[in-house]
Amino acid sequence: MPADARLASQFLAVSVSNISDALDRLGLEGAPQGILPISVPVRIAGPAATLKLVPAGKAEESTVLGTLRAIMKGAGMGSILVVDGSENPTVNAVGGVAGATAKHHGFVGAVTDAVVRDVDEYKQYGLPVYARGIAQQSVRGRSSCAGHGIEVRLGGVRVRPGDWIVADDNGTVVVPQEKLTEVLAFAQKVKATEDRVIAEIRAGADPVEMHERVNYDNMLKKDQ
Repeated sequence: MPADARLASQFLAVSVSNISDALDRLGLEGAPQGILPISVPVRIAGPAATLKLVPAGKAEESTVLGTLRAIMKGAGMGSILVVDGSENPTVNAVGGVAGATAKHHGFVGAVTDAVVRDVDEYKQYGLPVYARGIAQQSVRGRSSCAGHGIEVRLGGVRVRPGDWIVADDNGTVVVPQEKLTEVLAFAQKVKATEDRVIAEIRAGADPVEMHERVNYDNMLKKDQ
């Protein structure tokens, strides 16, 4: 199994909530709010292929061609298309053709801090898409492409090509590529602790006593 595939399987074994806790523990920014599953509710994890969209006329490249180039530039099994739509949040950032192209080229999903359309098509070909909502209008004449394969922002959180995205029903997180091992290790610790607490409570343990025993309130503090 390739290294990225092994890493993806490990991140998929913990939740976005677990990873968010790990980011808190390490003092890292990485939890954009309100970016939720729109199509297929499948947990995804993989390296980011980035794209930045801006209002029409603000950049020279068309959104349609820029998006396709971003997909081809970041093509590789397991990538996630990350679209910074913060300057045009009510305009579609990922449509059906882009989604189908991404799926065909091995992408496992797409995330944006704007809105998307063609949700029925995503569902048909099984592409998980995370966004802040749904729109029906085309990007044509409404947005332009300011760049791809560059540093962008997702809900205010920095994303560089190669940083990792993990998304599930709880939302989306960004894991800096140089912190993957540390974040994963603490996320696994959080999951193991919470699994233990739940199992003990179900077995009849006192809930307050269990939380105190594992120091739950303080486990995200750096000195614990």
